[in-house]
Amino acid sequence: MNKRTFIKSGLLGIGVLLFSKRASALEYYPRPSDKKWAILYATWCGSARDAGVWISEGMDGIANVFDVRENPDLSQYDHIIVGGAIRSGVTSQLLQDYLTKNKDLLKNKIRGYFAVCGNMMQPVTPETTANLIVNHLANICGVTEVPSKVFLGRITFGLMEPDVRKQMESFKMKEYDNLKRPECMAFGEEILSTVQVQK
Repeated sequence: MNKRTFIKSGLLGIGVLLFSKRASALEYYPRPSDKKWAILYATWCGSARDAGVWISEGMDGIANVFDVRENPDLSQYDHIIVGGAIRSGVTSQLLQDYLTKNKDLLKNKIRGYFAVCGNMMQPVTPETTANLIVNHLANICGVTEVPSKVFLGRITFGLMEPDVRKQMESFKMKEYDNLKRPECMAFGEEILSTVQVQK
């Protein structure tokens, strides 16, 4: 093999590796499962993403975690958990549209809901859960009687859109972080145990 062919082959090989890593980066399963689990979330500043990842950790990492902005094809999944960050009492319009569009696909697969919100740094009450889960997410999906959880969120000004940051600062809001990994993991364990009991 001459030098030019060797270099071309090497560059081609590197390109293939980079492409394959990029193409499969979102298909990460720390622990494979015979049943395919997915967690679908919508986030503005990353809190719902972290909650989704930690819920999967509570399930021993068997769930793949998708940002709704990826417009994922969830048809190959057996069990789906849906959640999102909350602003003005609702999740992102993108998540609402995705859930409405895919309602028939999702209706027999939804195993749980979660929401992440600041809740004015007040404890979550049954009324909070009813407003954000029962009257919102479950209402859009048409699926009830599955485990649900509202997690307190966080504010990170550096991750906010400039207009939202300005609004928060005008309310004299300070940065805070009330999202707790153990709570998210415990919710993942709860969902997994519920599905296992049904078998």
